[in-house]
Amino acid sequence: MKSLSEIYNKHKSHFGEIIRFCIVGIIATVIHYGVYLLLKRYINISIAYSLGYIISFAVNFWLTNRFTFKTKATIKRGIGFSLSHVINYFLHIVILNTVLWVGANSDYAPILVFCIVIPINFLLVRKAIK
Repeated sequence: MKSLSEIYNKHKSHFGEIIRFCIVGIIATVIHYGVYLLLKRYINISIAYSLGYIISFAVNFWLTNRFTFKTKATIKRGIGFSLSHVINYFLHIVILNTVLWVGANSDYAPILVFCIVIPINFLLVRKAIK
């Protein structure tokens, strides 16, 4: 039977990617949520959410390449990342509007959306970048 250290060493790179993904995800999520909370007072909720998403997307792409997967940002990776985020964005908007439709508070609805979509996003982004 393998020891924990053997198992850890075998999966160390994946574990590191997940930890770094979480750090980048927290940064991108805070940016997204902060922009959303600021703008929703002045403009439509979906537009505020979308603008927050776009701003966090730019930061996320740079950090995902440099820090999470330690790759160089290329046009090919940018296209893959963008396509994965188009899918991700639509998941965000559909789930956000569904959560709001069932009566969730607009200040806290994005938190539920993040909890649902972030694990899906990891798989999409990992496939696009690697």
